[in-house]
Amino acid sequence: QVQLVESGGGLVQAGGSLRLSCAVSGRTLSRYVMGWFRQAPGKEREFVAGINWSGGSTRYADSVKGRFTISRDNAKRTTYLQMNSLKPEDTALYYCAASARAVVADRATLYDYWGQGTQVTVSS
Repeated sequence: QVQLVESGGGLVQAGGSLRLSCAVSGRTLSRYVMGWFRQAPGKEREFVAGINWSGGSTRYADSVKGRFTISRDNAKRTTYLQMNSLKPEDTALYYCAASARAVVADRATLYDYWGQGTQVTVSS
């Protein structure tokens, strides 16, 4: 079994910053891709950012480019999402996910394991 646990969410004013963390435990995954997704009330889950095993390949949704940065520490089995210049439209439940595929994908169906989510609320 593989478990993913997100942390770091909270309430922040517009323009502020948060750093989300996703800790992986359980069975070791080989060279897995990590992704962050989010889902706002009444909306579909959407891709936010992804990173491959080495960290050499990253991918971002257009809506967060230049504001969010994804990174990972494989020794700690933890992936991070640094979120700067937050906007009210960033408010959502943020999920991390792991994929056994080698290429960073933006489709949720290509991810095999999911966390329970951490809430991010940005006030105007």
